[in-house]
Amino acid sequence: MPEIGVRDLKAHASEIIRKVRERRSRYLITYRGRPVAVLSPIDEAKLAEVALGGDPAHIVWETLSRLGEEIGRGWRSPKTSAELLSDMRR
Repeated sequence: MPEIGVRDLKAHASEIIRKVRERRSRYLITYRGRPVAVLSPIDEAKLAEVALGGDPAHIVWETLSRLGEEIGRGWRSPKTSAELLSDMRR
């Protein structure tokens, strides 16, 4: 991963952002030679996380709820999932 100082980042921001967007490049941003951040492309999951205020737990619960509904639509057993788990523990 290439390193780039804050001053160079400021001077070449458009070019660097284009590389991140088009080539999926990643950069280690430094300030006075010390790493301070990573500039990397964002995927759809991360974009959703950022849009929801950076709360990954919220995304996990939404995903689990959606999966639970999907499983429920295809559920064929006369017993509930809790009953099945209870039977398995005995």
